[in-house]
Amino acid sequence: MHQGGYGMNAEASAILGGDPFPLSPTMRRPRERSSLRTTIDHQRSEFLRRCRARLEPEHVGLPREARARGGGLRRQDVAALSGVSASWYTWLEQGRDIRVSDDVLDRVSRTLRLSEDERVYLFSLVQRRPPPLEHMLTECPPDVERMLHTLPMPAVAMNLRCDVLAWNAINSVLYRDYGLLPPGERNLLEILLIRPVPTMSPAAQEAMARRLIGRLRYDFSRCPHDQKFEALLHRLVTHSPVFRKLWRSPDFALRAYGPHTFTHPRFGELTFEHTSYVPDGYPTIRVVMCVPQSDSAHRAMRIATEELAAARAGRPALTPPGG
Repeated sequence: MHQGGYGMNAEASAILGGDPFPLSPTMRRPRERSSLRTTIDHQRSEFLRRCRARLEPEHVGLPREARARGGGLRRQDVAALSGVSASWYTWLEQGRDIRVSDDVLDRVSRTLRLSEDERVYLFSLVQRRPPPLEHMLTECPPDVERMLHTLPMPAVAMNLRCDVLAWNAINSVLYRDYGLLPPGERNLLEILLIRPVPTMSPAAQEAMARRLIGRLRYDFSRCPHDQKFEALLHRLVTHSPVFRKLWRSPDFALRAYGPHTFTHPRFGELTFEHTSYVPDGYPTIRVVMCVPQSDSAHRAMRIATEELAAARAGRPALTPPGG
């Protein structure tokens, strides 16, 4: 972890030092040559050949004469442009069981001009896992935001740092209107752990924080070059005793959400079940939906829905204030 440039004090450095949940080392594992394994290796070979064949020498600054017999780049040219030996790249393309680092796969991806989806597919074929995440989205994709506004329940879209990027109208009514906060102050963990949350008890805040931090530990390990992620952790360690305590724990979680009970200033105690999913094509975005679980939550959602519809239509709400 890079500690220079963030003014990290000794305590924060000690707490954050070292990978909290390190990526598996890129090392060769013994594998049985099953029919499935053979199929995946064949897919890798065909995929790399197809990507190599669609590039002409002129696309990468080579003379036309360097064109492969069947069209596209030659293996030795892909190897040279990727900084590896011709024999090593040949083994990779043939599906041999060889040691392949993330850096080398990224260089091959750049040489072959793979799209982000193709890069993820190549890592899955070779490493049996997605690549480290390089580009954290800081704006909500338009199609995801449109989908948010069609959902009947409160919902937000966040990136892996827990920066809230978009939310729907019913979330503003029942949870929080993030539009009232400056864009740089919409991080859910900072709101939960550094700024007061009067609608939640300290115990409820810590329980929710424990789940979020367990997931954050895993997500941080997938973003090894994200300096904003590291800066967020430094702020949390510096300003939140609860975060310092929970971050020292070795626990991690792939499911960060669950039941959430809080006191709404108008509707009283509400319980929602939080669930999330990652939209296709956006691996650094997570959509969190809040499904009502208590009778009071169902009632609050019904009233809020009616009032929002009335406001859009420019007419008074049909539901009286008392519900």
